[in-house]
Amino acid sequence: MEIVPGVYAIERLGIGRAYLYKEADRLTLIDTGLPGSAGRVFAEIERAGRKPEDLRQIVITHCHHDHAGALAGVVARTGAQVLAHAIDAAVVRGDRPPGTADRRGLARLLTPILGKSARPPAPCRVDRELAGGDEIELDGGARVVHAPGHTPGSIALYLPARRLLFAGDAASSALGLGPPHGPFGLYNEDQAQARASFRKLAELEFDAAFFGHGKPLDKDASLAFRRAAERLGQAP
Repeated sequence: MEIVPGVYAIERLGIGRAYLYKEADRLTLIDTGLPGSAGRVFAEIERAGRKPEDLRQIVITHCHHDHAGALAGVVARTGAQVLAHAIDAAVVRGDRPPGTADRRGLARLLTPILGKSARPPAPCRVDRELAGGDEIELDGGARVVHAPGHTPGSIALYLPARRLLFAGDAASSALGLGPPHGPFGLYNEDQAQARASFRKLAELEFDAAFFGHGKPLDKDASLAFRRAAERLGQAP
């Protein structure tokens, strides 16, 4: 489904969304969905009038199963280059396990159930390790914003020329705009960092924002972020 010109939401991935960015000379995929989602990714590429083999790069916003789960399957067919933050790249490659979520109270009791519900993804190569401030070749340049908290290597992509933000899970519009909270906040590794990262994103200027969880905001998005950041107050 095309949300704004050239940006397609890939849905029905079990949980959350991935995004396809179409340019004249390349396709970029932002996240991949859960293990087993590669077919839906390819179907969306074809609905956008292109072939899976046209995919040139895949940006992983963070290492969780619902974002990197289908990565190996997509890469196996397309040969696309994989980009991820240096911290989370080790998890994507399978060199180390994911970190431990900062769970308390009822959330801690749910941990064994949540752990069993997620099928681990196949390891996959990472061709370029990213850091905050790096630029990606994407429609005139996309800036990597390091936004830790959900995972240590969580990133967002900011396209200032088009005033677009791909927030990954550094922000969510599910259950209200803010840092991941409710069931999505159960996976935050550092709650205070997650709030700080949301405030960082709220300082940017963008018209539209796209999330791993929750519907995109297609107008006045940075204003909505600033208002949500104000509601967070100065809580640590």
